[in-house]
Amino acid sequence: MFLSLRLLLLALWLTLHGRVETGTVVGGHKAAPHSRPYMALLEMTTADGKTQHCGGFLLTEDFVMTAAHCNASNYTVYLGLDNYRNRAEAQKLSVKKSYPHEEFNFNDVKHDIMLLQLSTNAEFTRTVSPIDLERADVPDPRSCAVAGWGKTNRDKGHMSHVLREGNVKLIDAAECAEDYCSSGATAPGGGDSGGPLVCGNGAGKVYGVISAYNSHSKINYYIKISNYNKWIDSIMKNGSQSGI
Repeated sequence: MFLSLRLLLLALWLTLHGRVETGTVVGGHKAAPHSRPYMALLEMTTADGKTQHCGGFLLTEDFVMTAAHCNASNYTVYLGLDNYRNRAEAQKLSVKKSYPHEEFNFNDVKHDIMLLQLSTNAEFTRTVSPIDLERADVPDPRSCAVAGWGKTNRDKGHMSHVLREGNVKLIDAAECAEDYCSSGATAPGGGDSGGPLVCGNGAGKVYGVISAYNSHSKINYYIKISNYNKWIDSIMKNGSQSGI
């Protein structure tokens, strides 16, 4: 049951190895400019030469986290971005190596998590700063939000030029045993792949990575960060895995 649902999600979100979309928050609202200084917009060149976008978030001066199905042949990473039309004012960085989880594949969206090592270090400023990961296994955080650029309608529309955000309601569901899920009027729209699920009052921490959506059950899936502590450390501390 869980596997078949996740396969359906992947089919809805991308065409194998060719197309990745990002969507903004359905039912959300415009974020205050630079209120989420950890947000990253990934502009990607796919295998067929098309330009697509995904979300991501800054962990350190040289690592960004996103979803593994956002893997591409080339990236431009925008940091400190609010309005895409003003992207010339943002930090524009390239990617040295991508580290998709080694157990992820396009036939099963489990382990849909990836680290990107930047070619040059990000400069921390008022509009660019990292966010902490929640490393503890917290079963049911209640106050959570998502953010991103892209479609404000799940089925149609164009990329939003401004960052949008919205609170989401996490739920318990049988197919969410390994990860987090949400449902409700506010949700990641048509994509938002790789963006953060931020929970907690104040600055908050990242609990999950936006992964996929099931149009039948209306459930959104987030990869639980705490399941990948050793994997994250092996890359960020030891550089032990090979990049693509």
